[in-house]
Amino acid sequence: MLNIIGIGLKDEKSITLEGLELIKDSDVLYLETYTSKLTNATITDLEKFYKKKIIKADREVVEKQAETTILKDAKTKKVSFLVMGDPFSATTHMDLLQRAREKKIKVNIINNVSILNAIGIVGLELYKYGKTTSIPFDNENVTSPLDVYEKNKEIGLHTLFLLDLRPEENKYMSCKEATDYLIRCGLNKTTLVISCAQIGSNNPVIRTSKVKDVKLINKYPQCLIIPGNLHFVEEELISQ
Repeated sequence: MLNIIGIGLKDEKSITLEGLELIKDSDVLYLETYTSKLTNATITDLEKFYKKKIIKADREVVEKQAETTILKDAKTKKVSFLVMGDPFSATTHMDLLQRAREKKIKVNIINNVSILNAIGIVGLELYKYGKTTSIPFDNENVTSPLDVYEKNKEIGLHTLFLLDLRPEENKYMSCKEATDYLIRCGLNKTTLVISCAQIGSNNPVIRTSKVKDVKLINKYPQCLIIPGNLHFVEEELISQ
C-alpha cells in the first residue's frame, strides 16, 4: 500500500487526523524534500511527533529511483509518502501516482492545504487567479513567467508566481530577486505587486507595493502576486 499524504504548510500539527492515522499504521515513511519546506518545523520535529523514522526523498529518488525505493517497499509494506502542502500541487507526484497504479499498488490520497488555496489570506478572490507560473533560479533566457502574466492580464486575472527553492541547499528565491528578474524582462516598474513570505504560518508576511519598491524579506518560502482587475473589496484588503 502507498499513502500519498499532504502534511500542510506550517508544522508537524498541520497533518489531518486521517493522515496521522495512516502514518501511525505505516511501516515506512518517506518525505519529499525538494518542492517546498514547512514554515515552522524540521524533519526532526516530524519524527518526534510521528514517533517514526523518516527517509528523505529528493528529486532523484522520487523521479528516477522510485521503483527501487518507494514503490518497491510499497509492494510488501505499508508506505506513506509525505508531501509538504497538498500531494498534487507539484506535478512530479502525479507521476508517482501513475507508476504506482501501473504496478497495481493500492494508493490512498490524503489532501491538505497548499499555497494554491492558503494564498486566499492575501485578500484576492481565489477564483479570479489565472494560470500559475514559476520563476526558476536559472532564468537568463527564460521569458515564460512574464508571458503567463501578460495573458492573465489580458482577461483581468491575478497571477501567482511560485519562486524557485532548493531546500536541501538552504537556497530560496526572494520576491526581490523575482521582481528584479521581471523588470529585466520588461515589466513596468510601477506595476502593483504583492510580496508574500511564509504563507500558512502564524506570522505570514504580506506586502503590497510597486514592483520597483519591493524590499528583501528574510523569511522563506516566498511567492509573488501581480493583481489583475480589482474589486473594491479586494482593493481595501490588499491596502491594509
